[in-house]
Amino acid sequence: MSGYVGVIVSDPWLQSQFTQVELRGLKSKFLSARNQSGQLTVEDLLPVMVKLKDLGKILTEVEIRAILGESYSNMNDELDFESFLRVYLNLQARATAKLGGTRHSSSFLKATTTTLLHTISESERASYVAHINNYLGEDPFLKKYLPLDPATNDLFDLAKDGVLLCKLINVAVPGTIDERAINTKQILNPWERNENHTLCLNSAKAIGCTVVNIGTQDLVEGRHHLVVGLISQIIKIQLLADLNLKKTPELVELVDDSKEVEELIGLAPEKLLLKWMNFHLKKAGYEKPVTNFSSDLKDGEAYAYLLNALAPEHCNTSTLDTKDPNERAKMIIEHAEKLDCKQYVTPKDIVEGSTNLNLAFVAQIFHHRNGLSADSSKMSFAEMMTDDAQTSREERCFRLWINSHGIGTYCNNLFEDVRNGWVLLEILDKISPGSVHWKQASKPPIKMPFRKVENCNQIIRIGKQLKFSLVNVAGNDFVQGNKKLILAFLWQLMRFSMIQLLKNLRSHSQGKEITDAVILNWANNKVKRAGRTSQMESFKDKNLSNGIFFLELLSAVEPRVVNWNLITKGESDEDKKLNATYIISVARKLGCSLFLLPEDIMEVNQKMILTLTASIMYWSLQQPGSELELESILNEENKTPDASPELDGEGEIALAAEESNLTIDDAASDSALSPHVGSGEPASQDEKEEPTPGDKKEERTPGAEKEERTPDGE
Repeated sequence: MSGYVGVIVSDPWLQSQFTQVELRGLKSKFLSARNQSGQLTVEDLLPVMVKLKDLGKILTEVEIRAILGESYSNMNDELDFESFLRVYLNLQARATAKLGGTRHSSSFLKATTTTLLHTISESERASYVAHINNYLGEDPFLKKYLPLDPATNDLFDLAKDGVLLCKLINVAVPGTIDERAINTKQILNPWERNENHTLCLNSAKAIGCTVVNIGTQDLVEGRHHLVVGLISQIIKIQLLADLNLKKTPELVELVDDSKEVEELIGLAPEKLLLKWMNFHLKKAGYEKPVTNFSSDLKDGEAYAYLLNALAPEHCNTSTLDTKDPNERAKMIIEHAEKLDCKQYVTPKDIVEGSTNLNLAFVAQIFHHRNGLSADSSKMSFAEMMTDDAQTSREERCFRLWINSHGIGTYCNNLFEDVRNGWVLLEILDKISPGSVHWKQASKPPIKMPFRKVENCNQIIRIGKQLKFSLVNVAGNDFVQGNKKLILAFLWQLMRFSMIQLLKNLRSHSQGKEITDAVILNWANNKVKRAGRTSQMESFKDKNLSNGIFFLELLSAVEPRVVNWNLITKGESDEDKKLNATYIISVARKLGCSLFLLPEDIMEVNQKMILTLTASIMYWSLQQPGSELELESILNEENKTPDASPELDGEGEIALAAEESNLTIDDAASDSALSPHVGSGEPASQDEKEEPTPGDKKEERTPGAEKEERTPDGE
């Protein structure tokens, strides 16, 4: 397997200040900012720093110019990359000082883990250590290392081999990682350690963590702020897992009618937790609404009312009578302890308004006693909103895939969050940079409905430019939340992204077309060359359900990665699930970013089977010695243009809405999804009916400029 390769800086101290992901990003910005002569001056640096989100949102252009002037009297001085990094660090320090230093620690509620503020709250660290000791104290492998001491570096030392983080992910979302795939020897070599961290990061993405700023080497080195940031995301996901109508249908008690149930479904778990808290506070006579987990909870009054309402048998009126916030906070902890809910906060955390720990505390109270009843008259609202198993799995897959890209908006509920178009515009801009006309887009919150339609119309135009099959589909279909059309569009986008990744391996594809048939033939040839006999006829070959073919494919691309002593014949459903779970974990351990579930393999969901095969192919083609693999397949395809599997009646899926429809060829062939996706063919006449933004000047609604936004608020 390949080792970790990153940007090398000659000064070890300077290199230690950044993750490899950050260094690559900053190196890219440094190179793109150079002038025509290949130089970067201090003057050239100014607009670059202003546009960086973590600086531009805190420091003004005037302030940045003044800070640069302190170090450089001549704005025409030339900078090398290391000077660029030092300037960046200096500006980070100034931004931190402006915000108030260590008071701003990494947040549960941030979607990404950044290094703008490399500060760690000791209270948070102690809280996370207590969580680990509590949930993993009896783990067969880890118990000899636990309990951890929060006052030492035990947490970071233990995290270096990757086992702890993998186990913690399984606590948060049981079954995510097949623990048979974790390397758990007493002493791990560098390859095994790297495999564990690769498995950890890919699995973290698969449960909803955003890890765009974390690399395996950062975890191997035990970077404190990154390890704590990742752990906080994992714990948050665990604590908020039941804050949805599917897991806790009693939440419908918070609303009065079906329309409000729809709004409830679209709420982020944190917002739903606040709504739950305010529901009980209002019933208890507390008049001030709680809008955050920080300043609104500092005086402790809201906690006192909440606990008295939920656990009146432990009620203590003196909690409200006392005027000292510190004393009240101590009494709140004593009250919570009787409910076994004191794990995450101390009185000091409440008084100081620790957002992360207050969120954890409220979530813990919710789990132990939510105070909601199962009102049968309202439960029908929740039942109406329940999707079938297939739709739920696809919604989960696409939502996690979107969030894995680290876009500005975190997607909590796919079908609700895409209706204003903004999330889809953000992910389109990630997949096809420059495709979005941000000046023609409106950023949430969007009050005017036609703005949402404008955003979604632009999505349709971009989709047609990318040659998706979108006949008779309008932006309003997305605004209305047409689930089938949303899923169909996102599948085409995900497939486009996969094909682009494979095409970008220029040394392999040489710009030639990558089709589904190429991916299929590559997999079959890879297994055959390894001396195995399994083959797949198509991506919906029912024989794939036992998992043997994919285990042989994984073994073919990396012989030592599959432990055949753990494999079953896949004859029963239980054995098939064991194999499928192991396949997903082994593929993630190699470096594949996957969002499918074991059921997708067991039921041979052809879309997910294609993503699995393409992900393994992408990893394999990046390894040394694979240069001729794809070239031979492509040459063979060119000689036999009709070699792709034939479609059958099930390959055509007609997705109909009230006034629109979309036909998608879903089969395993080079014409899957659309005869134009990933091909050089022109779009059909129907798809050309609506001009793209570049064809003519758009007609704008009067006053439209007032709501124009860019992702960075520019």
